[in-house]
Amino acid sequence: MNDKNKTKEQLIKELTAMRRKLAAPKAANVEHDALTGLPNNLLLYDRLAQELLQASRKKTNVAVLFLIQKDIKLINDNYGHTTGNKLIQATAERLRECLRKNDTLARPGRNEFIILLSDIRKAEDTIAVADKIIHLFDSPFQLDGHEIFIEHRIGISLFPGDGSDADSLLKNAYAAMHHAREKDSYYMFFSEAMNSKALQLFTMANDLRSALKKNEFILHYQPQVDLKSGRITGMEALLRWQRPGVGMVSPAEFIPTAETTGLIVPIGDWVMESACAQQKKWQEAGIAPALIAVNVSAKQFRQKNMMQKLLDVIHKTGLELNVLELELTESVIFEDDGITMEMLIALKKLGVDISIDDFGTGYSSMSMLKKFQANKLKIDRSFVRSISVNPVDAAIAKLIIDFSRVLAINVIAEGIETVEQLEFLRSAGCNGVQGYLLSRPVAAPEATLLLKERTLSVATRREASP
Repeated sequence: MNDKNKTKEQLIKELTAMRRKLAAPKAANVEHDALTGLPNNLLLYDRLAQELLQASRKKTNVAVLFLIQKDIKLINDNYGHTTGNKLIQATAERLRECLRKNDTLARPGRNEFIILLSDIRKAEDTIAVADKIIHLFDSPFQLDGHEIFIEHRIGISLFPGDGSDADSLLKNAYAAMHHAREKDSYYMFFSEAMNSKALQLFTMANDLRSALKKNEFILHYQPQVDLKSGRITGMEALLRWQRPGVGMVSPAEFIPTAETTGLIVPIGDWVMESACAQQKKWQEAGIAPALIAVNVSAKQFRQKNMMQKLLDVIHKTGLELNVLELELTESVIFEDDGITMEMLIALKKLGVDISIDDFGTGYSSMSMLKKFQANKLKIDRSFVRSISVNPVDAAIAKLIIDFSRVLAINVIAEGIETVEQLEFLRSAGCNGVQGYLLSRPVAAPEATLLLKERTLSVATRREASP
C-alpha cells in the first residue's frame, strides 16, 4: 500500500509502534525492572540458582523473602500513579540500604519485592533481617507534599528445609506471604518451627523497644579495685531491665535478642549517655572514680557514625573524654580490617581508655596486641573461676599478667568470688580486680556510698541485690 493511500489512523498506529520500539529497553536492561533498576524475574531466577549451588557446596542456608506492600491501590487512587511510582522507587531505596552487598533485591511485580539472603549460617539470622525491614518503614515517606506510611507483609522460605530449587523456594515464600496477610502478621515463615522461634524473638524485640521508650532500663555499677591499695579506680556500668510484671531481668536473657535484631545499637547508645551522665554527677559531688567503664557491642562500634555519637554524648553531658573507658571484646579489637585499628587509634588520641574484655577466650594475635597498646586487659572469668584449683587456668592467667606487664598494660581480673582467687592474683602481680567478693553490681545510690568510702576491704563481702 502506498503511503499516500494510508488512512490517518493507520499512520498513527505505525508511528506509535515505531515509538514503542525505539523506547523499548535495550538488551542490556532486559533483566532489570524499568522503574527501580532492580533485577526482574529473569535475573532473580539466575541469581537464586547460583546461590543454591554455592550454598550446597558450603553447607549454608539461603533465605527467600517475598514482600508485598499493603494498600498500594488505595495510595494510587488517592494520590495518583505518579506518586505511587515514586513510592515504589523510595521503597526500593530503603530496602537497598538495609541489605548486604552480596544479597539480592528484586522487583517481580507492581507492589512486590523479593530478597535473597545468601550465606546464612543460622536460619534464625533471617528473623533479624525481617524485623529490620518491618521497622525500616516506621517513618513515613514525604512524597509530592504527602506524608505516606506503608506496611509490608513478608513470607519467608529457607534452603534447604523449604525447598531445593528456585521454583519451590519462591512458591513457598509466596505461600508464607499470603499466610502473613491472612493472619495480619508482619512476617511468616513457611516452616511452623521457624514461626515459633520468630514469634518468641518478635515478642521480646517489641518488649525491648517498648522498654527503651518507657525508660525501663537502669544501670548498676560494679567497682574495679586496685589490688595493692583497695582503692576504687573505676566503675563498670552494667545494664539491667526492670520488666513490668517480671521484675529485674539479667542481660543474659535479653542481650542475645538485642544483638540479633540490631536493637543493641540504640540500647548501647542509651547506656553510653546514662553512664556518662552519672559519672558527671559523681564528678560534681567530688567522689568520681578515675574511670567509668562502658561496654560497647561489635555492632555499635562498627557504626559509621559511632565517633560522632560519642562526641555528641560528651558534649551533652559535659564529661571529659579522659575519664571514659570503652570495653570491647577481644574479637572486635583484633579484627584486622584496617578500619577497626583506625578507630581505636583515633579514640586513644582523644584520650579515651580502651579495655579488652573477656581476654583469653578469643584468637587474638600477640603481634596485634603489641601493635595496638590497649590500656587494660580483663582476664575472662572462665579462667578466674578455677585459678586456685586448676593449674592450666592458673598458668594462662599468669601468662596474660606477665605478657601485659612487658607491654605496660594494666590487667584486671573479673568474677572474683573467693579470697583464694584474690590471693593468687595478688601474688601473680595482677593490677586490679572486680567481683562479688568486693561488691555485687549495685544501683547508683549504693554505688555513690561505695565511692564515698573510697576503698573496699577484701574481707567485706557486699550483699547488695544483683
